[in-house]
Formats: sequence, C-alpha cells, structure tokens
Amino acid sequence: MRFDVITLFPEMFAALTDYGITRRAHEQGLWRLATWNPRDFTTDAHRTVDDRPFGGGPGMVMLAEPLALAVEAARGAQATPGRVIAFAPAGRPLTDARVKEWSSAGALTLVCGRYEGVDQRFLDACVDEVVSIGDFVMSGGEIAALALIDAIVRQLPGALKEASAADESFAAGLLDGPHYTRPEVWRGLGVPPVLLSGHHADIARWRREQALRITAERRPDLIEAARRQNLLSAADEKVLRVVSPGRKARI
Repeated sequence: MRFDVITLFPEMFAALTDYGITRRAHEQGLWRLATWNPRDFTTDAHRTVDDRPFGGGPGMVMLAEPLALAVEAARGAQATPGRVIAFAPAGRPLTDARVKEWSSAGALTLVCGRYEGVDQRFLDACVDEVVSIGDFVMSGGEIAALALIDAIVRQLPGALKEASAADESFAAGLLDGPHYTRPEVWRGLGVPPVLLSGHHADIARWRREQALRITAERRPDLIEAARRQNLLSAADEKVLRVVSPGRKARI
C-alpha cells in the first residue's frame, strides 16, 4: 500500500514511520509513504501557497495551482494512480467500511489543507472525495490523514502481531466490549468471574452481550445499522430487549 501525502508539514508523518504498529509494518514493507510539499511547486521567491479569499472574510485560502501540481506529481509516481482524498469538516464521515475499502486500493493521495480552507476549484477538478473524521474543526488535515493511514495500515495482512482487525470495534458492526488483565483484584475491583472460568463458549457469549449493551447505550445508530444488514441474531435481540433507552450498560 502506498500513501502520497500533500502537506506543508511532512515532518508530522514521522509519527507513523517511527512508532508502534505502523513503524513495524513500514519496516516490513507493508506500506510506503511519500510526502509532497506544495511550497516546492510554487514559482515566486516567497513560495506562496495561500492568498486572501475573494469576497472578503477571515483567514487565508490555499491556492489551487501548487496543490494541483503536487497532486499530479504524486499520482505520476504511483504505479497505478489511486484516488485523491482531501479532509474537511464538510466531507463525508469516515467509517470503518471506507477504511476497509481503501485498504485494498493500492495507492491513495491524501491532501492536507491548512488556513481557512482550499480553493474550491482545486477540490472540484483534482479531488475524488472529501472526508471528515468528526464534527469539529482542526488546524489542518494532517491529523486526519494520520488517523486514516493508521486505520488502513491496521487492516493490512501481517500488520497486527497479536490480534486480528476482525476482532476490533466496528468489525462486526458493534463497539468493542471491556477488557481486563492482571491483577485479578485492583484497588478492590475484581474481574468478571466468567472471564476466569476457562469456559470459552460462556466467555464468547458474555463478550457479545457486553458489546451489544455498550453499543446500544453509546451508539444506537450502529444497532439499527446492524439490524438493516441482518447482523443480529435472535439471541442478540433478546439481550437488546432488556437494555432500556438511557440505561447504562452493565459491565
């Protein structure tokens, strides 16, 4: 998997290549990263990448031409040019399904905006999709790009050493349940007895019930989506019937 990132701050992406699961996967050659700074595609002495918005208003807007040239250079370096994705609060919400879809894309070009925004003509002409990682505003698209790359790399075969991405939150349409480790009693708090029973079927059932309860409490929209996709069994529905609206999940 190859990521080409258009960014004014390429050094931020060392967080992925130098640390944790993404570092190990990078060293294994499971994914590659190239960064492209729009300032390198300017022609003036000040390497200008922004200007005041037409019509007035606060802030500055990123120029279309340096971004377009950077995208063209990035896609030209890809064996098979992939989709171009930009980040903005007005974009489509990023979901686990999109992450899984893009994990098999081969290559992606990620555009990280800054300042007040990006010239809309660049978005219309050069970007395939604008996505959002939440209903909030950040200083730029770099953190969103970091989050997307991290999520995709976790889906690549061989990236995870001890667990499968299939066991994590959203993989089955639900949030993940609670986890416990040693000691058995911590500050007077114990571990649910079922987890110490050694009975794998009972443990699996308990974990499923907790995932259902937590999802019903915190993300009821995911429960409805799971119903529409026929992902819930009769046993699941029995658990959900005892979870009242507004009632906290019992763990």
